[in-house]
Amino acid sequence: MTVLAHGIGGATDLPIPLTYALIGAAWALTFSFAILAFAWRTPRLDADTPGVLLGRGVRAVIDSRVLRIVLAALSVVFTLAVLASGFFGPDEPSRSPVPGIVYIYLWVGVMVASLVVGPLWKVLSPTRAVHRVLCRIAKRSPAQGFLPYPKSWGYRPAALGLLSFVWLELASPEPGSVRAVTIWLSAYLLVTLAGTIAFGTTWAERGDPMEAYSSLLGRLSPLSRRTSGEPVLRWPLDNLAGTPALVGSVAVAATLLGSTAFDSFSMFPVWRDLVDSTGGGSTATLVRTAGLLGFVAVVAGLFELATRATGGVTRTERALLPIRLAHSLTPIIAGYIVAHYLSFLVEKGQTTLVLCADPFGRGWNLAGLADLEVSYVLSEHPGLLATIKVLAVLTGHILGVAAAHDRCLRLLPPSHRLTGQLALMLVMVGFTFLGLYLLFDA
Repeated sequence: MTVLAHGIGGATDLPIPLTYALIGAAWALTFSFAILAFAWRTPRLDADTPGVLLGRGVRAVIDSRVLRIVLAALSVVFTLAVLASGFFGPDEPSRSPVPGIVYIYLWVGVMVASLVVGPLWKVLSPTRAVHRVLCRIAKRSPAQGFLPYPKSWGYRPAALGLLSFVWLELASPEPGSVRAVTIWLSAYLLVTLAGTIAFGTTWAERGDPMEAYSSLLGRLSPLSRRTSGEPVLRWPLDNLAGTPALVGSVAVAATLLGSTAFDSFSMFPVWRDLVDSTGGGSTATLVRTAGLLGFVAVVAGLFELATRATGGVTRTERALLPIRLAHSLTPIIAGYIVAHYLSFLVEKGQTTLVLCADPFGRGWNLAGLADLEVSYVLSEHPGLLATIKVLAVLTGHILGVAAAHDRCLRLLPPSHRLTGQLALMLVMVGFTFLGLYLLFDA
């Protein structure tokens, strides 16, 4: 199994001409901005709206303590099994399920599921489960750590953790290596558990890269909670408006968006030829690392410049605008995830499931998984795949523009509410066109 294939369909796989896709994107974004500018004149998004209370039976299931304990216990057992398979199972990526479990199920599957049901990793996190047990033994509150979490850190630890993962996936010498993936997973679990013990659950929320990622996308789920804790259905953009504006928010968004763009760009022949010309080894790793960091830096730099390009606010307020508007990149990230990883998740995910039948290379056939046949349903219907990808990117950008517009109505003075958004809108249009170009021509 080639773990890094990511199911990215190039121009031969996506029958919609790139020109048509770009023209459609231009019209969609132009109309959306015009509608927002003239019909959306006052702030409408509010994370404290009451929403629609879920039925009593549904609430009982969602808040079931027994269900949460069972899920947490299964997560811990599964994680231990994955580590055991990584260290004592087959070394060949084509025989081991470990790279697929990390790259597909954790990095893609959990995050896509979070778009539907909310911050799923907060429930499934094995480190949270172990931490709760340790706190129960020590008779301490899980929220209480031995040290106060520094406010100046914000989401920066999570951003560094995400960067380490995308480096492993996209720039390291052997991204598909079973041992390399297992070592990264072990380090992630140890650092996250140590951080949670030291700083309490605040570290889990802000320092755990997977929980920060899952919680970020979970803001786009229609499922949410009132301040009283009751689960409700709410308009996703209202949930998104409640995203904490913390230091490191831009770094997290830029890492996710920039790395996805770099992943597509790395499929271009010109980039492959450049990497191949280095002769491999450490030089090739440095070139890939520079490319990855370059994409992340460009996304962060453009967003910083665009959000600061407004008048009518003080220097201090202008410096805070990137953090306060970083949540508007979340729908764009979500759109790219669906467009970029969908066939990877559906088709390579099936291959990984088959490999789970024999995680230690002993000829097992657990639960009859080895008898399953992989269905390439999306690759066999390129028109459907192309349509989903275009719609995902466009929907993500339109929702991102709406979120940014509503927040600008709150932050900018009346005389600058439209002109102050123009640079940001242009950058978002640029992200749309670049995303479609990379998806179609990679």
